[in-house]
Amino acid sequence: MQVEQVDFIWQHQEKCMEFHPSQIPISKTFEIDDEIKAPEIASEMVSLGFSSQKGGFRVIMTKEKNTAKKIGFTLINELNLGLRKAKQERDVRYWIYSYDKDHFAMVLISSKVLDKLGL
Repeated sequence: MQVEQVDFIWQHQEKCMEFHPSQIPISKTFEIDDEIKAPEIASEMVSLGFSSQKGGFRVIMTKEKNTAKKIGFTLINELNLGLRKAKQERDVRYWIYSYDKDHFAMVLISSKVLDKLGL
């Protein structure tokens, strides 16, 4: 059964996410306070490899809106740069959700690994 969903700009989407990102198996969890550590974390993710994992990576960050935006933006940009330099596939999916009352979590996973998990 296909459920119709409306996205944030009120356009109908045909495909809906039928799982919560917290249900994805996690290979490693990183905690970050500010965007200065984001390049380090992205570099470690690239060295561990996305497509060789049996799950994804979780990044726990502050719920302070501006800092969380900077962390997410820096992490994604550094990750794309690192994957390109390492000549690895850059097909990475990610979701951000409320982890607890003080933190957001970003889950990143290779699309191929996500397909293998059947989520």
